[in-house]
Amino acid sequence: MKASNTQIQMRKGILEFCILHIISRGEVYASDLLGELKEAELLVKEGTLYPLLNRLKNASLVGYKWVESESGPPRKYYTITAEGLDFLGQLDLTWDSLTRSTQTIISKK
Repeated sequence: MKASNTQIQMRKGILEFCILHIISRGEVYASDLLGELKEAELLVKEGTLYPLLNRLKNASLVGYKWVESESGPPRKYYTITAEGLDFLGQLDLTWDSLTRSTQTIISKK
């Protein structure tokens, strides 16, 4: 078994959570999302991000609006919905529980 496969699955598992957190701070353009994820070393390709954003939109967790750009085609800006904020709150509780549980296990020598 390769560790890299498990590492990829771990990153994929928290990607939706991180994306919702970024969007919850205010309107965000997809390339800004990519930049922040890369900066946090959660390297994501556009081919991964756009389908995930579409699933979040279809689940009514995020919405978007088109904004005209002075330097090219219109841009799609994403926002979190009220349902998305509720969902994110549930994920926050799960994250807190998981990090406590994980830290309990990995800190034992």
